[in-house]
Amino acid sequence: MFMKVGIIREEKNPPDSRVPLTPEQCQYLMQIDQNLEIVIQSSEKRCFADSEYQEKNISVVKDVSNCDILLGVKEVSINSLVANKTYLFFSHTHKKQPYNRKLLQTILLKKIRLIDYECLCDVQGKRVIAFGHWAGVVGAHNAILAWGKRYQSFALQSMHQCHDFAEAKTYYNDLSLPNFKIVITGDGRVSNGAATVLDLMKIKQVSPQDFLEEKFSYPVYTKLGVKDMYAKKGEDIFNEPNYYKHPEEYDSIFEPYTKVSDMMINGIYWEKGVPTFFSEEDMKKDDFNIKVIADVTCDIAPDASIPCTIRPSTIADPIYGYDPNLEKEIKPFQPQSIDIMAVDNLPNELPRDASEDFGNQLIDRVWDELKKPNSQMIYDATIAINGKLNQPYEYLQDFVNFNQ
Repeated sequence: MFMKVGIIREEKNPPDSRVPLTPEQCQYLMQIDQNLEIVIQSSEKRCFADSEYQEKNISVVKDVSNCDILLGVKEVSINSLVANKTYLFFSHTHKKQPYNRKLLQTILLKKIRLIDYECLCDVQGKRVIAFGHWAGVVGAHNAILAWGKRYQSFALQSMHQCHDFAEAKTYYNDLSLPNFKIVITGDGRVSNGAATVLDLMKIKQVSPQDFLEEKFSYPVYTKLGVKDMYAKKGEDIFNEPNYYKHPEEYDSIFEPYTKVSDMMINGIYWEKGVPTFFSEEDMKKDDFNIKVIADVTCDIAPDASIPCTIRPSTIADPIYGYDPNLEKEIKPFQPQSIDIMAVDNLPNELPRDASEDFGNQLIDRVWDELKKPNSQMIYDATIAINGKLNQPYEYLQDFVNFNQ
């Protein structure tokens, strides 16, 4: 069956230059499938220029409304949504994000079939496609950059000023770092991406126990899984299956790390019901030692694991200060500030690398599923269809019914 796919122009502000498929990937897909046509909606903001697609014999067009499937990255502008189409993009609606309520309402009104990348999972329930690795890579880079600026001890080129990761890595060779301690939360794509950068900087990984108990004459980091951060209330045990079913029954045991860590890179998925790492009151204590927090997860307080992530920052201005005693934002790099890096589109600092990796995941894990008449993976990731919420997402009904 013939299928026409359009890659739409990214219109969200701040601008995002990533793409779901690179020129080479589009060419490859059309070469192996004679019943497929891919077109590109013209854009001056992409990391891959229109001409790069045209060089691979991919048509660049102004109007993609005649396509069967439309692929984007970030949320689509409400005014650009085409009725009765199938869209794939990160909608940021399945956690009832209030800023995208109108987007989901419009999708239902226009009878759009919405497949959310974030909800595409394998039979074990693990996500099959994400930008998380590159968010971790850039998040760790920015954490080290923030430390250098705070103490004026070294300078590091901003990642977005590099052509790609290969160039960024060249700046690590001569980097002279102090003896700081970095704690990374999470053991998935984000934390592994962050660890990749710290390893390249020759920062040594140590066990959580050694991190807490030992002193080092060189920079070190540790990675924490959920078992290292939570325990059953009133008990010194952790049951992983039970934790994921009933996180509200657990308390944070993260406090010891706040006393010995200089930096924190937060890369763990969080939702309501999960204990926060620490409170605003904890941050006022004299023994709270963390001075730089790279919050890659970037959930915004009060619905967040980190209470000082009070707003997202931008690639152009990635770091702001937080005064724990005043509980408000201040200028960064001051003695009383905790410096926060909370860019919510970190992979866009390395858009070519991130896009290529994402496209490979899309081709390897999702593309064939899209062509099946009945794919469980696609069904489970379909938030809306034919003007209604799909069954797995009926819990969003009160969210879309709400009118301010």
